[in-house]
Amino acid sequence: MPPTDATPTPAPESSADPRRGVITGLGAVSPLGVGIPSFVRGLRTGAAGTRLLPFHSSLVKSSAAGVCHDFDPASVLSAADLKRLPRLVPMALAAAREALALAGLNPADVNTSRRIGLILGTGGGGIDFTLAQSDRHHAGEPISLWTITNATHGNLAGELSILLGLRGPSLCVSTGCASSSDAAGLALDQLRSSRPGTPDAWVVVGADAHVIEQTLHSMELLRVISPRPCATDAEAARAARPFDLDRDGFILGEGAWAIVLERPTFARERGARALASLHGYGATCDAFHRVRPDPDMTESVRAIDLALRDAQLRPADVSLVHYHGTGTRLNDELETRAMKAAFGPHASRLIGHSIKGQIGHPQGASGLAALVATCACAAGLDSAASGGFSPPTANLLTPDPACDLNYSALGPVPMHAPAWALINCLAFGAKNSALLAYVGG
Repeated sequence: MPPTDATPTPAPESSADPRRGVITGLGAVSPLGVGIPSFVRGLRTGAAGTRLLPFHSSLVKSSAAGVCHDFDPASVLSAADLKRLPRLVPMALAAAREALALAGLNPADVNTSRRIGLILGTGGGGIDFTLAQSDRHHAGEPISLWTITNATHGNLAGELSILLGLRGPSLCVSTGCASSSDAAGLALDQLRSSRPGTPDAWVVVGADAHVIEQTLHSMELLRVISPRPCATDAEAARAARPFDLDRDGFILGEGAWAIVLERPTFARERGARALASLHGYGATCDAFHRVRPDPDMTESVRAIDLALRDAQLRPADVSLVHYHGTGTRLNDELETRAMKAAFGPHASRLIGHSIKGQIGHPQGASGLAALVATCACAAGLDSAASGGFSPPTANLLTPDPACDLNYSALGPVPMHAPAWALINCLAFGAKNSALLAYVGG
């Protein structure tokens, strides 16, 4: 049921369903630019966010990355704070502030700040800071007082809560590439709780920023990253090729994406505009291998089924799917297989996409990058005159017979009606995570 032709079947009493969370704020710091309008505009036009590495290394073959060149950390933090914090913190702070502003939430009021919690989803956390301190130690130089706190991912969530003035729970989820989608699922579960003190709204942030020599080299050892030699930025722009026959691994990316997810009653109380809503979440573990999915994809399919059941939907109700779509030989083929198993004949009617051809693979931020992209593009937040759309999968030039679903290879697909969208994530550690959102309505 393509979103261009028909309105999807709503979930039972979806407009008043207290189990859903409404998304009232979005934020982005991405390789396509800073802010939601730049991010959406880049996705609509097929802009390239991957370029040549910003440093030279004789240790790695990789030559491209999705780096946030347009972001100035000094625009959000003082020089003293930047010296003591890893790179992801100022990115996450900027994305969260944008999401809060769009939602119309002001944490400066103490009573309001107590009703807002924060969940950070990150895979690598402060690994860049930790490795830099290790280099200083081995060079005989003094290390930072904050080495231990930055090496503990939960403290980075605390930094964000402090900087934003949020007095609700401050939590961190680190489940590899599924980190931020799991963080959104946890926030949805919390909104459904009646336990005293449970926040009415959550700022959920997905952030990772470790495009450095050590992580690139480690990923090459795992044979998951593209070793494709690139001599120019134009070649680097084509290096990430999800679902393409010529794909040879992902391109590492960085960035931060954020949502404000609220109880419907809290959003109505404030008169906030709902940009989208989150209805379903499912998570499983293959218990198979630490870096390779189980070839039968049983648990990935089960995660999708759990999300559908949580949202009270049938497979045929879903119109869009945001694939994990990393560009590795194995994962793209297996993810395609999982969609066919989860949706049956309806899989061929899904409008699909992966934005990693444009931004690279931002690791633990992937789930929020996908959710924010799907919601913001469906709402047409780059320009009200242009309308909503489903983004394309860039650099898909040669179809792979093993990846034979619709990945929107030819460009963005206009959306003229609301749609149910699946956000799918696969992660190291044998993890699977699926979210179901109602977008464009």
